[in-house]
Amino acid sequence: MVSLNPLSPSICISLLISILLLCVTGASSSPAPNATKIGKGYRLISIEETSGGGLLGYLQVKQKNNIYGPDIPLWQLYVKHETENRLRVHITDAKKQRWELPHDLLPREKPPALKQTIGRSRESPTSVSEYTGSELVFTYKADPFSFAVKRKSNGQTLFNTSSSESDPFGELVFKDQYLEISTKLPKDASLYGLGERTQPHGIKLYPNDPYTLYTTDIAAYNLNIDLYGSHPVYLDLRNVGSEPSAHAVLLLNSNGMDVFYRGTSLTYKVIGGVFDFYFFGGPTPLDVVNQYTSLIGRPAPMPYWTFGFHQCRWGYHNLSVVEDVVENYKKAQIPLDVIWTDDDHMDARKDFTLSPVNFPRPKLLDFLDRIHKLGMKYIVIVDPGIGVNSTYGVYQRGIANDVFIKYDGEPYVAQVWPGAVHFPDFLNPKTVSWWGDEIRRFHELVPVDGLWIDMNEASNFCTGRCTIPKDRKCPGTGPDYMCCLDCKNLTMTRWDDPPYKINVLGQEAPIGYKTIATSAVHYNGVLEYDAHSIYGFSEAVATHKALQRLQGKRPFVLSRSTFVGSGKYAAHWTGDNKGTWEDLRYSVTTMLNFGIFGVPMVGSDICGFYPAPTEELCNRWIEVGAFYPFSRDHANRRSPRQEFYQWDSVAKSARNALGIRYKILPYLYTLNYEAHKTGAPIARPLFFSFPSYSECYGLSTQFLLGSSLMISPVLEQGKTQVKALFPPGTWYSFLDLTQTIVSKDGVDVTLDAPLHVVNVHLYQNTILPIQQGGLLSKEARMTPFTLIITFPSEASEGQAKGNLYVDDDEQPEMLLGNGYSTYVDFYATVKQGSVKVWSQVQEGKFALDQGLVIEKLTVLGLDGNGGAPSAIEFDGKPIAGVSKVEVTAQEQTFHMESQEDGQKKTMMVEVKGLKIPVGENFVMNWKMGI
Repeated sequence: MVSLNPLSPSICISLLISILLLCVTGASSSPAPNATKIGKGYRLISIEETSGGGLLGYLQVKQKNNIYGPDIPLWQLYVKHETENRLRVHITDAKKQRWELPHDLLPREKPPALKQTIGRSRESPTSVSEYTGSELVFTYKADPFSFAVKRKSNGQTLFNTSSSESDPFGELVFKDQYLEISTKLPKDASLYGLGERTQPHGIKLYPNDPYTLYTTDIAAYNLNIDLYGSHPVYLDLRNVGSEPSAHAVLLLNSNGMDVFYRGTSLTYKVIGGVFDFYFFGGPTPLDVVNQYTSLIGRPAPMPYWTFGFHQCRWGYHNLSVVEDVVENYKKAQIPLDVIWTDDDHMDARKDFTLSPVNFPRPKLLDFLDRIHKLGMKYIVIVDPGIGVNSTYGVYQRGIANDVFIKYDGEPYVAQVWPGAVHFPDFLNPKTVSWWGDEIRRFHELVPVDGLWIDMNEASNFCTGRCTIPKDRKCPGTGPDYMCCLDCKNLTMTRWDDPPYKINVLGQEAPIGYKTIATSAVHYNGVLEYDAHSIYGFSEAVATHKALQRLQGKRPFVLSRSTFVGSGKYAAHWTGDNKGTWEDLRYSVTTMLNFGIFGVPMVGSDICGFYPAPTEELCNRWIEVGAFYPFSRDHANRRSPRQEFYQWDSVAKSARNALGIRYKILPYLYTLNYEAHKTGAPIARPLFFSFPSYSECYGLSTQFLLGSSLMISPVLEQGKTQVKALFPPGTWYSFLDLTQTIVSKDGVDVTLDAPLHVVNVHLYQNTILPIQQGGLLSKEARMTPFTLIITFPSEASEGQAKGNLYVDDDEQPEMLLGNGYSTYVDFYATVKQGSVKVWSQVQEGKFALDQGLVIEKLTVLGLDGNGGAPSAIEFDGKPIAGVSKVEVTAQEQTFHMESQEDGQKKTMMVEVKGLKIPVGENFVMNWKMGI
């Protein structure tokens, strides 16, 4: 749900914002990217090594000016190689502590404390010097000060702040409310990230598009505008001489900023905080995300059931409607694991309450008892705004505990769905405790299985400083998203009207527009001006902590607003989209971006949040959405019903696509484990697996799950074929494993894609564990396994690998050694017609106790010219004559567009009727053509 529309709580706000902004700001006017250069920069006056192995220096302004305010005269520079592949460059005011992201929200090393007096350096700064680590090298020039970061292995310059007369940017600038720094870039660098926004040009950053980072409640169907999250990190992929290398740059700063990307340079213009840069050396994209999430926090482990399908709607007005939805999914034989309600379950839209009329507690508890016994789950929404109501216990306890953001010493008044609200201050430890207690109280009332935290940018229907009117009812008879408080704009402070105007909402809107006033105050005097973009992040941390403490189980939190590190605590959906073909395409890009941001559990509202999708679009959308890591249908209360069973054709597409999803659940869950351990995205751009294949660098219409399962969906109206790019290697159709595509140097292939078909292909060298599927993940995960093993077609020798993680789904951490999990590595080789498949099991007891077994092996790409398999052995013993074991061989066919003359015959071999315990090591061998 969003905030501004009778059509949708999100859409309402979005439409209204667009209209009101014209009144507030006039016509659109973007800040000029090539504005006048500011100042002459700084000179390095001293530098020395620290006892901890870093560099500590001081920088003095060369020539003062008052553009955007006075210069900070003296900076402290701190540089350190924190790991072999991570370099930090931290620059702050040498005399005065400035705002930085709190260390309790994102733990990290602290730079040296500020000195009261600046003594002489033991070492006079030379004009150019360097500080070398294992892979990254920091070099600097003293006057005017600039620095560069280089890669030792190939000499590439990754970041370079030096400025010449011909450059469109100037020297470093450091003022209280304006910080500017730039880097040069080679023309062939492909950049990704800097989110969150809906990018019409695809996953690669597009020169001269606006990149503003400031959390804002505006619908995701708005293009190139700052949306719900702020992620000031980018991944840079370069391919020089067919040697690809990737690195990433994070500016850890929560203040609003514009980033100007011109293709050959990138400039940050930030309205507060410090320069706190982290450089991650890669060199592969997976290495980069691993290094990035090792700093910001590994993605949260998700419960198994969260990878099932979710159904939601803003407008399930009473419990009987919810019950009907669950029953209709069952009748239509469409998988469903989780049912959600928006604010419909609440009493007068107040958090942590139940409507006694529409969701009477005894009937709701009976319903939850029934679905919980089946293995289904129930999740509800929570908005941060707490209704101002003297009879409301949550409000009373909040006031008593002094947990709300303040303005002039009193709780700040805003308006959201319940009417007048106060916003909890999640930077206050007392608020975190109070919030946890309210979640506990609500869980005792309703045993929900997760929480959905929305409107947490934070969204406000009003702007400025407001009071509750005494002469009229608020909300009144007008639209529920229209401001009805008595408000006055705040422009008298430099926090509400800073000297530099970032491009908020694409209109240079006031930074306090439709959110908390930026001169409002948090715990310990922290200004909303500084903390604005971490509001949703801090709420996610508090909510995750509360749910984990509640029962000691693995929590599930879905958050709309995110920041650097949010993935450690929450999943994300991409907010208010439209039911259009364009929005379907955009959803792929946004999903892939969030994998780079360290938030791998992500998806968009399937079929669109608003308005009504066409039947054809909904068919095609579930064929994409079934492969989002987070797969949920969600719609607006004013839109027609769009559950998949509403159309026979969509129901069929849902059964087909979700049927595949529920078979590959063990693969998705193992990717969840890998994400938690290494940060690896679940859904990935193709360049993650094929960094040498530059043709896929901008590809935004296909994606990978893990390293080797490729989805090539139909994203255009009226199409029954799809043109798909196949990077070099052998690919097997998941729908028909005998269908093979061999791509020697990369090839475009036109694939048939009738209405109910989505093309999924499995890459060579893979062992994919799948199960038989079902209508519930709880049932599907107990069915026998098949191992699909893919060798390169026609190769006389080949190898394949895969893995599997299974656990009890409830332990807070995904780890081995606790007795509640098993991890298996699978291996296979083929050499001169001899095939070997084996496993190596860690902590097998859990899988053995669960009775999990492998029933079938399917091996693809074997040389079929010599005949069928024979002499099959299992753990060194022949299995010939063993009852129920069946061996079949079938010739594979090649797609015409990839077929070459003289192609050899390849075979698919299946061994069925096995009962191999997942929790035990095994070895299986056979020979082809004897």
